[in-house]
Amino acid sequence: MSKSRALLLPLLLAGCALPGPRRAAPESAAVVPPPAWRNALPVGGPVQAGWWQGFGDPVLTALVERALANNLDIQTAAVRVEEARAAEALARAQLLPQVGGAVPETQGQQISALGTTARSAAVQPGLTLSYDLDLFGRLRQATRAARAQLLATAAAADTVRLAVAATTAQSYITLRALDHRLAVARDTLAARTEALRIAQRRFEAGYTSRLEYRQAQAEYASTAQLVPAAELAITRAENALALLTGDVPRAIERGVTLERLATPAIPDGLPADLLRRRPDLFQAEQTLVAADRSLDSQRAAMLPNLSLTGAANLVLSTALAQPEVVFSLGASILGPIFDGGRLRAQERGATARRDQAAFAYRRTALTAFREVEDALAGVRRTGEQAQALSEQVAASRGALQNATNRYRAGYSSYIEQLDAQRTLLTAELSLAQARADRLNSYVALYQAMGGGWTRADVAAVER
Repeated sequence: MSKSRALLLPLLLAGCALPGPRRAAPESAAVVPPPAWRNALPVGGPVQAGWWQGFGDPVLTALVERALANNLDIQTAAVRVEEARAAEALARAQLLPQVGGAVPETQGQQISALGTTARSAAVQPGLTLSYDLDLFGRLRQATRAARAQLLATAAAADTVRLAVAATTAQSYITLRALDHRLAVARDTLAARTEALRIAQRRFEAGYTSRLEYRQAQAEYASTAQLVPAAELAITRAENALALLTGDVPRAIERGVTLERLATPAIPDGLPADLLRRRPDLFQAEQTLVAADRSLDSQRAAMLPNLSLTGAANLVLSTALAQPEVVFSLGASILGPIFDGGRLRAQERGATARRDQAAFAYRRTALTAFREVEDALAGVRRTGEQAQALSEQVAASRGALQNATNRYRAGYSSYIEQLDAQRTLLTAELSLAQARADRLNSYVALYQAMGGGWTRADVAAVER
């Protein structure tokens, strides 16, 4: 067999492992925005880049910034980015020649023609070189996959930062709502204390039965239990906020009250294309790119590979009159001949992972659409609910005043005043919750739109 035929034989045999046609990503994984999303979002206000500053509470702003600086989840995500950056550098290093050095030393004996024996020593410092030509792009595609994975990991870190900022803001709003509930409970308890005193005096004077007195006692105890329950919830909320900011459990400083927290401004005609700035959507997109590049690298692994190798040594020996230089240069072609279907199975696995990433990208996009719609609906509906509850509180407060006057004048029974007190307490607690829900809906909207933005961002996506 000639030398040329010997070189061609591995290439011909490698044909049994050549990849087939590349299967495209499933069409069902494509993302098409809803028709209504082609228009701008119907909200108004100036643009605010630091969205948490829009609540007008410096304590809230300080807490969010402290959480972004010290949160342990954010720091862990940053370490993951460094790990991905190292993996990308390792993949790029595979494209460069590999150079190594060695200084082997040998000891030996020489026997001359006269029968004498002499000991010799030799040192051979040298360099070795190996370089993969990457004819079919296996290493280049692997490098691109590592780069896309680095971008996906960085986007995941941004997702964590956005989630921490939003969770911190929502936790603080919830804390202020709990403070308001505690204040309502204490004010109501003070009113029930006065009502119990009056009921006891009327019972002892014989004006009312024991039933009204027992009812006043029961309502007082029912209101009293709200105070420690609210205090317990406040303590837990403070501890959760301390953990978010990377601190041990501690008391949290307070800023403005719940009713004085402003609603963050949202730009007029906010483009729906800003959704593309969501870090989780970018992460899913880059994960899909990485999976696609990995598939190409896996397919290239089924083709022959050409490598160059070289070595150069300087021989320094006591047996030689002068140093000698020895070098070699060669090439090798390696290709799969029979592997039991291992490479085919790896290609199918890479294709399945690419399809999974495509469907995950579609799911992330649809989730983004849903979250923005939910947040917008929350902003509108909780605002309407808070307005209705404000009117209910005002009416209930007036009804309680009328019922109290009638009871003290003897025109009505205690149960009438009791019902008015219960209605007012329920309305005030519901109003506090509705106000907190409305503010949290604004936080959810900013989070769903990818966080803060500037006028330049809006103008860029409009173009």
